Amino acid sequence: MTKGKIVGLEGSFAVAEAVRMANADVIAAYPITPQTHIVERLSEMVADGDLDADFICVESEHSAMSACVGASAAGARVFTCSAGQGLELMHEVLYIPSSMRLPVVAVAANRALSAPLSVWCDHSDVMALRDISWIQMFAENNQQAFDLTTCAYRIAEDKDVLFPTMVHIDGFYLSHVIEDMVLPEEEEVAGFIPDYEHPFVLDPDKPVSMGCYGPPFIYPETKKAQDVAFDNTRPKIQEIWDEFGEIFGRHYSPVESYKMDGARIALLTMGSCSETAMLAVDELREAGIDVGLIRLRLWRPFPFKELREAVKQLDLLVVLDRAISFGMGGPVCSELKSALYNKREDLKIVGFIAGLGGRDIQISEFKYMVTQAQEKVKAIERGEEVETEIIGVREGGGR
Repeated sequence: MTKGKIVGLEGSFAVAEAVRMANADVIAAYPITPQTHIVERLSEMVADGDLDADFICVESEHSAMSACVGASAAGARVFTCSAGQGLELMHEVLYIPSSMRLPVVAVAANRALSAPLSVWCDHSDVMALRDISWIQMFAENNQQAFDLTTCAYRIAEDKDVLFPTMVHIDGFYLSHVIEDMVLPEEEEVAGFIPDYEHPFVLDPDKPVSMGCYGPPFIYPETKKAQDVAFDNTRPKIQEIWDEFGEIFGRHYSPVESYKMDGARIALLTMGSCSETAMLAVDELREAGIDVGLIRLRLWRPFPFKELREAVKQLDLLVVLDRAISFGMGGPVCSELKSALYNKREDLKIVGFIAGLGGRDIQISEFKYMVTQAQEKVKAIERGEEVETEIIGVREGGGR
């Protein structure tokens, strides 16, 4: 049973409500479109006394993450958010909380990277963060933005995890759109998220140095330990999602499927465009084509086991990327091919790129990807070179 009251909330406000109900202690952020509504709303909550937290107005995203690192190490529950170029300015510091096992929670309102300047959504900023050792998950709508931000605190702060966690929401598609959603009772959220108690909190009375210098004779061992610990978070993430589902009636898993029964072909998506892809799958099914949809919920740590299980019946996997790995094609498609290498040699994987810089992806374009992927497979079997197609590019570059 779904618990709570139905409200209409902008995606940014849904995130802010989750942070408020989690009772964050410190919020450090710098404004950048399209995440600004999140921190504006949180600043109002702090100013109005609805959230007992310190709101730090920093001079940059680099400083925002630096403040979160210090506050988290001192035992505070923290939050920040950013997007696009702001995440790139923050990038240098993002490696520190993961290496030092600090459970910082952040939301990225995904935005294209310059140049040319764009404030609209794609996943180029996400792909720049693949190797920062943060747990990363994708929301498809505002309900999931709230739920996953709530779960992020529980996951990050679990003593068997202690890794920073980031929730990705598509800029404007979610951050600025109002949708109906279920807002739980505050007491239930408080019961789900226990008080934050970091087991290695810094104590001014017992000063120590942490993470300051790692010469070659110790650095590889520290990275190996970090990699093992990060990989070991997988079962705990699912355990916490399962508990969330038992309490609130909404269930999540690393890889989620739609109409996969009997499917021989599947689309694979991440983020808000997944719901458009569902409509395309509906129409293709009505036309007699056995197509399903696979959605990656958990981006890091990568869900190898769940993905391999999801594709075991497929002949063709059609992967959508909302970013370019220049000279390589689509980064998600490359990751999928790597994850399935030597596991399903008979499975054909074809990638497409769409939605760059906020351009809408239409139902008809998802249907085109499915039919065109089948033609590309035939070309591959003939020994032809097949490039990654960018959907909807106009002749002359749109001039």
